[in-house]
Amino acid sequence: MSKISIEDIKKLKELSGAGLTDAKNALTEANGDFDKALEAMRKKGLTKAEKRGDRETREGRVDSYIHDGRIGAIVEVNCETSFVAKTDEFKDLAHKIAMQVASMNPLYVSEADIPEADREKKLKELEENFKGPEKMKDQILEGQMKKAFSDKVLLSQPYILDDSKTVEQFIKENIAKTGENITIRQFKRIELGVTE
Repeated sequence: MSKISIEDIKKLKELSGAGLTDAKNALTEANGDFDKALEAMRKKGLTKAEKRGDRETREGRVDSYIHDGRIGAIVEVNCETSFVAKTDEFKDLAHKIAMQVASMNPLYVSEADIPEADREKKLKELEENFKGPEKMKDQILEGQMKKAFSDKVLLSQPYILDDSKTVEQFIKENIAKTGENITIRQFKRIELGVTE
């Protein structure tokens, strides 16, 4: 087993948001491999973030982003406490979500926000054009529905500053860091000369 330095423990603590003991234990389990330990800590953090997902979010902030005076977005991002809402990290998160909305023009926050009429219309269209094996029809149509709406659903979109993850994964990483549930309540996007 390789030697574990106090610098690595401190660095892992900072990057993961965990305590010193947890950081040391993760490094010990990873035999001193910093990258493995960090990955393990992130997975644990994301697992905890999943559990926090049902906690109520009544605090937060409204943020905006204006691009070149032509496109603007305003978002409401919520968390559990005013303490977290006032941190620079949370302000940065809200601003990045506003940038995402301005850049990617989503229509809905989550899949649950897609109106039933829009779902039914799209499903009917996909069924009419279906050419696959009948026994797999339901699975294939479900996948096609997800794909059809993925670019219109904010949480399903690739995150603009790191397209290896979705906006939802980016939010979950921040839940893991802050220790609080974070939700996007609403957004509005305005583009010069374009009306809905």
